[in-house]
Amino acid sequence: MGNQNSHSGNDLREVKQLGMWASIASLSYVFWLVGGMELVERIAYYGVKASAGLYAKDPVSEGGLGISLSDYGIIISTWAIMQTFIPVFTGGISDRVGYKETIFASTLIKISGYLVMAFFPSFWGFLAGAMLLAAGTGIFKPGIQGTLVLSTHRNNTTMAWGIFYQVVNIGGFLGPLVAVHMRQLSWDNVFYACAAIISLNFLFLLTYKEPGKEERLARNAKVKSGEIQQEALWKDAWHELKKPVVIYYMLVFSGFWFLFNSLFDVLPIHISEWVDTSVIVTTLFGPEGTSNGILQFWLGLDNEGTKVMPEGMLNLNAGLIMTTCFLVAALTAKYRITTAMLAGALCCIAAFMIIGATNAAWMMVAAIALFSLGEMMISPKKNEFMGNIAPEGKKAMYLGFVMLPQGIGWGLEGYFGPKLYEMYASKEMFSRELLIERGMPATEVANIPQGEAFTTLVSYTGETAQQLTQYLYSIHDIGMAWYIIGAIGSISAVGIYIYGKWLLTLQRQDMQTQAV
Repeated sequence: MGNQNSHSGNDLREVKQLGMWASIASLSYVFWLVGGMELVERIAYYGVKASAGLYAKDPVSEGGLGISLSDYGIIISTWAIMQTFIPVFTGGISDRVGYKETIFASTLIKISGYLVMAFFPSFWGFLAGAMLLAAGTGIFKPGIQGTLVLSTHRNNTTMAWGIFYQVVNIGGFLGPLVAVHMRQLSWDNVFYACAAIISLNFLFLLTYKEPGKEERLARNAKVKSGEIQQEALWKDAWHELKKPVVIYYMLVFSGFWFLFNSLFDVLPIHISEWVDTSVIVTTLFGPEGTSNGILQFWLGLDNEGTKVMPEGMLNLNAGLIMTTCFLVAALTAKYRITTAMLAGALCCIAAFMIIGATNAAWMMVAAIALFSLGEMMISPKKNEFMGNIAPEGKKAMYLGFVMLPQGIGWGLEGYFGPKLYEMYASKEMFSRELLIERGMPATEVANIPQGEAFTTLVSYTGETAQQLTQYLYSIHDIGMAWYIIGAIGSISAVGIYIYGKWLLTLQRQDMQTQAV
């Protein structure tokens, strides 16, 4: 079978993978170095990302932004679109300018983003900080992932992407824990801590050596001398983007990313408002909770050790991926990439049905675990798939394309996810309605600062927070927001199934063409 097929330089073959230990042993020093850089960047990134919704809805009196979920949606949507569309173009720049240079520039931009968030605690300040963070992340990704592709071979890519994804999730696990404990001191500490953490990447850059640098410089010299004609970058990217194999990929995966990002943007708010996480601590440690500082840190508990913080609950996702992703990677290496992706999407949809159906704390744990299994089946595979079908010299560009369906899905979810939640599940809105029902004048209710309606309701009615939470939960259809998101994911799952069938047909046609 020839190396290239008839689809304009895209390589659609699936190559037999090495065994697990052989794959791990074959990974180079540069692979582990960029893994370390990615780890540091993710700790800082998830420190802010995991708690952004809680920061937005926290009242100003407690150091939060005190904005509505619709306004938070505008920030998240802008963040999403910038972060995911920038790599589509910076991917090509990384291929041409060099990975080390773009990683250095991105780290400086990200530090400034965290500092802007700390210095300007307002809607516009947080939006500006998020845009800087998005730009920095968008420039950072292709250089890291391009290095990874050049430092691996076709027969160890499944394991390489699996381990890389596991490293990402160690960062995803530690970041929210940093946020949980920093924000209990004060919100700005979260941003200062993240700026300090990301700056560690300058140390990694001192020992980083770009793979394929000689080839890139030789190619650039040929371009300069006119020996190779190089298209304008946007034209080059547009030429690749127009290929059906890329276009259909964008369409079918956008729905999945809508579903995926809802978990991280909206679920922490849902847990903080509707889920009594003290049940988990009581089951594990008894009604007194735990005063063990180590347990409080690793489980993401509050300072009293009596309840799990929302970020701590969600951290089960990163914790599971961090410890088991390589096992799932080894398992899915036996299946076609699109088959593994479809199974992953179905697990994620089932998790959302559970979240919608109940507010029991342990069921929430089960839903997050099921979602994590689905994520492990689908997420490392998307990069492996794009890295494999990319033509030579365009690896980082194609890995930038991976971000497009994420951009479409997350951009739409960033705007509509918090809006759906506000419509069907916002405790703030329901508390205001109940205050009017119980006799508080509408003008007084309107004057309650954003984020303080429920605490006002508790003091006004004299009932406990727990009683009122259960009452509000029972009279509203809070699960509806999650069912709607699940339905969007289901449409995507059907699309993934059809896409997999179509790719199989293309591969067979290619094999027949080459055999003739």
